[in-house]
Formats: sequence, C-alpha cells, structure tokens
Amino acid sequence: MRASAPENQEERLAELREFSVLETGPEDSFEDIAQLIRDICDVPTALVSLVEEDRQWFKARIGFEYPETPIDRAICAHTILSTEILEIPDTQADPRTADNPLCRDGETPVRFYAGAPLVSDRGHALGTLCVLDTRPRTLEPHQRRALKALASQVMRLLELRRTLQAEEMLRSEMDHRVKNSLQTVSSFIRIYSSRAQHEETKDALDAIARRVNAIAQLHAELYQTNQFNDIQLDQYLTRVTELLSAQVAENVRIETDFAPVSTESRTAAQIAMIVSEFAANASKHAFPDDRRGIVSLRVTRLDGGGLELVCEDNGIGNAATPIRSEQSEIASIGMRLMESAAEQIGGRVEMGAGADGYRLSLVIEPQGAEEPHQAAALSAE
Repeated sequence: MRASAPENQEERLAELREFSVLETGPEDSFEDIAQLIRDICDVPTALVSLVEEDRQWFKARIGFEYPETPIDRAICAHTILSTEILEIPDTQADPRTADNPLCRDGETPVRFYAGAPLVSDRGHALGTLCVLDTRPRTLEPHQRRALKALASQVMRLLELRRTLQAEEMLRSEMDHRVKNSLQTVSSFIRIYSSRAQHEETKDALDAIARRVNAIAQLHAELYQTNQFNDIQLDQYLTRVTELLSAQVAENVRIETDFAPVSTESRTAAQIAMIVSEFAANASKHAFPDDRRGIVSLRVTRLDGGGLELVCEDNGIGNAATPIRSEQSEIASIGMRLMESAAEQIGGRVEMGAGADGYRLSLVIEPQGAEEPHQAAALSAE
C-alpha cells in the first residue's frame, strides 16, 4: 500500500531541499550512526532515509544494495506520517506493507521494519532512521530507545550541516564584498599616486598601497582556512613577497626562508607590514646607481614557541650619503611604520646599518611569556 502524502507535504519538501543533502556522497557521521543502530538492534540492515515526493533516498545504508527506492515501495513514507516510531513486526501481515515487493519478493524479503522519523526544528518529518530484518520480530525497549535517540542525533547532524552551509554562503558573500572594496581602494590609490606632484605624497600613497595589498592577501588567507583567526604565516608571507617582487626595482631580488609557523591574523598583518616596508626601503635606498642587490627575509622558530623575523639587504649600509633635511621626513615614513607595527604586537625590534648592509631583527615571544616590549630602533638616519 502506498502511503498517503503528509498534510504539510509542500512545506516539508521545501525544507528538505533547504538541507542540500540529497545526492551527496557518503559521510562518516551518518554511516557511523547507521552502523551503531544496526549493532544495537541486531539486524542486517540500517538506513538513513530521506523521503521525497516520488522516492526515498538513502544518505547512509548498511546492508542494503539500492541507493534509493520508488515511493510506492518506501515503508518510511508511512513512518513520516507521525512523530513516533513505526514498528511492523511482520511486514507480510500488515496491510501497509503486505503488497510491497520488497517485503514479498526475492530470496530474502524484508519481514521486519522499525523506523524513527527525522523531525526538523520546524516540525517536519523529513525521513527516518530505520532498521530492517529478514525475519518477523519486535524490538526490545532499550532498542526502541536507542532508535529514537539516534534518530535525534541524525537530525542534529542535518541541522548542523544546514547551519554550516548557510554560514559558508554568508562568508562567501562577505568575502566577495570585501575583495571588491579592497580592489576599489587599490585602484583609487594607484590613480592618486600616478598624479602626485610631490615625492613625499607619492611615498605615502605607496606605503598605503602596500598595506592594502597585505590586508587583501591576509583576507584571502583567512577565507581559505577553517581557523578563522590563525593562519600559516609562512604561506601568507610567501604570497606577500610575491607581490613585493613585482614592485621592487629590477636590480633587486628578494630571497625568502620562512619556517612553517602558525600565528594570529593580527600578528601576521603587522609582520607583513614590516616585511613590505623593509623591502620597499631597501629597493629605494640600499642599491644606488642600479647596482644589483638582494633583500633576504627569514622567519625562524624560537625555543619556547616564539619566532624571529630577520630582514637583511646587502646594500651600501652605513656608507650611505647623509639624507638631506628636506627629504628626511620622506625617508623616515617606512621606519616609523615598522616601529609602530612591532609595538602593536609586543615585538622587540632592532635595526641598523653596517658595512655589509642593513639588518632588522624582530623577536616575538610566546603570548603571555613576557610583557610587551617597546620597539627599539638603531637608526642610521
């Protein structure tokens, strides 16, 4: 006997489709529950069934060959008419199932059925957690309790799955809007920089552009991770320096050696700022007369969980000609940005020029290991 459609069929089917679970692949969480209820009830078959208008489809199936059955063979279609367990001790003696080919034909017809409906938070029975046997029988009280409890767990998994999908859609929309906004800001900065008449203005705009690029890359890294706040610093800095390599002078090469380190996004953003400003300043001031040079960037793990960032160039170092007073403000922009970035993350920074070039060292202790340090600079200016 084919089951009648539930009174709320239209709304029920609409909610079922909201879960976006139909035709999805196997998932261990559902398979494990089906396996568990099969063992508890001591039956050969257990199913997580979702009932559509013209079929029932199985999200998990243990001991059953077919991924779905037509609705006129779906015993679970009877179960979803109530919020209580449906138990049929002998399917060939029950008018709802006596003419069902699954219960009548073949070498091992289904002779026993018990199913608990999967009832959503809105009160719709979307499917069942059910067990089948090839012999007439009844469930013990503890087996019925387990069937009902595990059906609730299946429904919680489905609800969680829907919630995560909704959050992912929202996150994707936010990501799209943020990327568009950052791209718009970058475009404005490039336009104003190209029209700037004063070198100080151009330098300031270039510094802002580097910060926006680093933020855009940080946003991309955060979107790709499930940690939401922590990211792989080495991967992030690698992408940041790829952008820098396209921006520095042609005679300057950037070399990197980043140990695999995970850190908070806020810390990563400030480290990226220091790396960007160091590379930009070195490209502009360390290699006059288009001489070839190297900017080396290195991140190392420290004992105890801290990290050290070392930025070096092999430029002219302390042999640089003293900067004219009218240009000192321009030259110090990058220095102040690096000092501020180090201070914001409680880092201890030392930088200075030598005969072999300029060197910056930033040490960040593990969180809570020490009180934040003020940034200390040994400037050659």
